[in-house]
Amino acid sequence: MERHTWMIALTLLGAVSAADADEKEELILLKTTTINLIEQLVKQGVITEKVANDMLKKADAEAKAEHEASKTNTVKDIKPELNEVRVPYVPEFVKDEIRQQVRRELKDEVVTDVMQKAKSEKWGTPDALPDWVNRFKLSGDMRLRYQNDFMASDNAPTDGQGNPYLNFPAINSAGGLNNTLPENLFLNTKEDRQRFRARVRLGIDAKVTDNLLAGVRLASGNLPDPVSTNQMMGNTGSQYEFNLDRAFLKYDAVDDENFKWLTLTGGRIANPWYVGGGEFTGGSELVWDTDLSFEGFAATGRYSLGSATGQPDKHDKTREVYATVGAFPLQEAELSSKDKWLFGGQVGLDWGFQNQDSIRAGLGYYDYMNIQGVPNTNNPPTCDTNQAVNNLSIPQFMQFGNTLVGICNDPTNSGPTLFGLASDYNIINFNIAYDLAKFAPYHLIVAADYAKNIGFDKTEINRLNVVNDKSGGEVEEETDAWQVRMDFGWPKVERYGQWNVFALYKYVGRDAVLDAFSDSDFHLGGTNAKGWVVGGNYGLMKNLWFTGRWLSTDVINGPKFGIDTLQLDVNAKF
Repeated sequence: MERHTWMIALTLLGAVSAADADEKEELILLKTTTINLIEQLVKQGVITEKVANDMLKKADAEAKAEHEASKTNTVKDIKPELNEVRVPYVPEFVKDEIRQQVRRELKDEVVTDVMQKAKSEKWGTPDALPDWVNRFKLSGDMRLRYQNDFMASDNAPTDGQGNPYLNFPAINSAGGLNNTLPENLFLNTKEDRQRFRARVRLGIDAKVTDNLLAGVRLASGNLPDPVSTNQMMGNTGSQYEFNLDRAFLKYDAVDDENFKWLTLTGGRIANPWYVGGGEFTGGSELVWDTDLSFEGFAATGRYSLGSATGQPDKHDKTREVYATVGAFPLQEAELSSKDKWLFGGQVGLDWGFQNQDSIRAGLGYYDYMNIQGVPNTNNPPTCDTNQAVNNLSIPQFMQFGNTLVGICNDPTNSGPTLFGLASDYNIINFNIAYDLAKFAPYHLIVAADYAKNIGFDKTEINRLNVVNDKSGGEVEEETDAWQVRMDFGWPKVERYGQWNVFALYKYVGRDAVLDAFSDSDFHLGGTNAKGWVVGGNYGLMKNLWFTGRWLSTDVINGPKFGIDTLQLDVNAKF
């Protein structure tokens, strides 16, 4: 023990029977400190006010009992033992040191004991729930949207008289041109449209073990559409569909310093790829729509590069590198060995600066397998002679833009009636975002996203019976997509008065990305579109905010097809 600690111990031995005004003052101070501590525990919700009052009453009763008992006792003279030393006087500076030492030790011990007991016994939690209930976490969100689509006045016509924009998804879904209703044959290019839409999502996360999580999320929307969970209002009172949007297991491996170095997920999972910075409700949708869930398996490994706070042993995700790989079945076929798959990988960097700026970057490669259309090679190639490999090559879902090839003709052999993708899709994707915190609490985020399809083979595609946009007898290579974006304001809008604004410009070549999984709002979904978006968010109250967006887009190649879209949202999360 230190020298002054021994002095305190010896002084205490000699001053056991000393009671003066200073000791009374110390007792009063101790009582006041204890009462304040209990009041703070009540304010923090550790204990209830009733428990606090019971504690004070019990302490007061015990103090009175001890005081009454002391009146009936007399202090006996104790004969000093041999070699015993008595100290009749205690210097004032020693008393001060005793007080401070006892106060520090008493405060730490009392606070620690009370907090541990309150936590273990669940003070202030009447009828505490069983342990298994505490392993579940419920969360969700709701969005109400008004949307108005304004068609450009000089767009291509809506009927078959020169309208080149066949509604290929509707035609494939109906089983061919001859089976498609006339009103569904062509895309709407002339009539303005206004809609009210709702989105509801409800998630449950269950803690299986300390590192293993099971998750389920239900969402509104319709089954055939993987990139939208919007439910259209105006169905003559019909009930909404509620689908299983997520169902997964997630395992996190941590090291001795509690750093999460590996994450494994399987099932129907959230997007495992970093998709760029931007609006807090989602990142870039150049390649992946934010509502898209992935079916399959993914693994992410991380390596810590330290911390931006200057503490090299602290891992707080401000500086790390990571690598993600994934395998996702798209369509399984019983009668064919050519199942459709998506394989992907991404490496990235998160780097935080001491001034709270940060930069994030990711480089990914995504390889689609067996998604090209397989034309019928019979003579004549009518659809009634299709084999399984021909029918299975027809996409289950499309939006707009990708180059298509005829799979087969109708029985009269008058032309193609079912359609598939002409190109393969092997996509390189690079995205980066810089978060400037100089104006905190407002942040300026500048982001860029670029994608290119290196699977496009112009020579091979022009040998096929391509059905859309053949310019001069050949299909041109349009395989680049890019976006630049800027956000300013609060990084997240979660409370009243918080706000941010954003603007972006996007260019998506016809075959740069798979149109089925790209942004479902930009040009009403798909590729072969360019344009800009402006908008903002404003907090109405805690966990409730308003979002407004204006999207102005046009096709890159083909007859005039311009669309302006207004979206007004009220968002809530819980």
